[in-house]
Amino acid sequence: MRPQAAYDELIRRVREEALLTSCEALLEWDEETYMPSGGVQNRSEQLALLAGLLHERGTDPRIGDLLEELEGSALLKDPTTPVSVNVRELRRDYDRYLRLPRRLVEEVARTTALAQTAWAEARSASRFEGFRPWLDKIIALKRDEAECVGYPGEPYDALIEDHEPGMDSRIVGRLFDALRQSLLPLAAQIADRPALAPAPRGPFPVEQQRSFGETVAIAAGFDRRRGRFDLGIHPCCSAIGPGDCRLVLRFDPNDFVGGVLTILHEVGHGLYEQGLDPEYYGTPLGETASVGMDEAQARLWENRVGRSPGFWRYFYPRCRELFPDALRGYGLDRFVLAVNQVKPTLIRVNADEVTYNLHILVRFELERALMSGDLKSADVPEAWNAAYRRYLGVVPANDREGCLQDGHWADGLIGYFPTYTLGDVFAAQLFAQAESELGHLESQFARGEFAELAGWLGRRIYREGGRYPAARLIESVTGSPPNHQPLVEALRSKYARLYRL
Repeated sequence: MRPQAAYDELIRRVREEALLTSCEALLEWDEETYMPSGGVQNRSEQLALLAGLLHERGTDPRIGDLLEELEGSALLKDPTTPVSVNVRELRRDYDRYLRLPRRLVEEVARTTALAQTAWAEARSASRFEGFRPWLDKIIALKRDEAECVGYPGEPYDALIEDHEPGMDSRIVGRLFDALRQSLLPLAAQIADRPALAPAPRGPFPVEQQRSFGETVAIAAGFDRRRGRFDLGIHPCCSAIGPGDCRLVLRFDPNDFVGGVLTILHEVGHGLYEQGLDPEYYGTPLGETASVGMDEAQARLWENRVGRSPGFWRYFYPRCRELFPDALRGYGLDRFVLAVNQVKPTLIRVNADEVTYNLHILVRFELERALMSGDLKSADVPEAWNAAYRRYLGVVPANDREGCLQDGHWADGLIGYFPTYTLGDVFAAQLFAQAESELGHLESQFARGEFAELAGWLGRRIYREGGRYPAARLIESVTGSPPNHQPLVEALRSKYARLYRL
């Protein structure tokens, strides 16, 4: 077979897999939003069947044959071409997938679908014991998965690698050590200063929050013709396929600021998905560079944009019109101070910029210990509470505001949490580079202009797809490898000014 014909067949096959994956994503989105609780058993079987079909197609020996025909051919002479990039990344995915038996893939899909409902019920009852048996099952399955694919040092490495190629526990641990040494003293300095303005406490009717949030999303560049907004228990972005990106949102009638920042976080994910090149749909060049790079887009829009005075200078007059009673006594300056209040909190999604990554540090340490066997699932609530006391100086009153607050473990996303901090690091580097090239961005935000930043990200990040690993992409865009210093410097500068440190 001619190399070009082999490549065409390979791409046809992986695009068919992508269509199956989009069906899986649609079922998962429905489970987060509209599926009745009675449908969970059937949904678990649907997802298990799809996972098995995907495994069957993804490990088809024909894919291996096609990759062998292409490797070493003239088509791959230039390693930077789309063909070379796709073949390289597909080889990596194929080799990893081959190591996973179909029965394990199906069992993970089946178990996590059931576990999500068990988690939601346990969270509602604030009773970890109701979820503990499911966490035991998931950890056991993830250990099996790690043993199948292999790892350089410890089982947790295999799971980090799945979300962030090239990263492992040792590298991530060094990053957290560096951030801990910088962020704990900064948080302590701030704690010694008088508090800024407290956040307004509403009430903020959910429908009006949602309407305002959609206005913000569209202003940032989210294309409503190729996306939609829905309510769910856990905010997320579901990429169903080209032209179909769905944001799941959650609102608290007493927390308007948190709702807006959550919207911008999910919009960041959505802009990345909508900005990928549809020509390469179903191939690595049509996918995000990594989970960490995806999180970088969310953290950039949430923090670098959403917490900036310029952003609120433009949007706050509309807020005052929508919520005149709740915002009475809050002029623009006082409201901006409230948005940037630093105060240790129990809930990760409500955390400020300075303490947020301490929440991730807790999860990193616990996941690593669970995977190694150093921590038993029955001891998670106690370990969680001790870590929060150690790093944030607060202790959950119950499991709902403690170890049951996130649904990631129920989803089987062990090893995912470190990507939030990697994303924060990448976001700070990207924003600094964008500003060096585009000029002072906040003055644009104050005029309601976000297209220049979105366009820059589109050219430099979105359209690159999976051409490079995230670490290399960051270096190609900013001239520096992944580096926590821009994040630390931005936080120190901003909060030294706000708190007069």
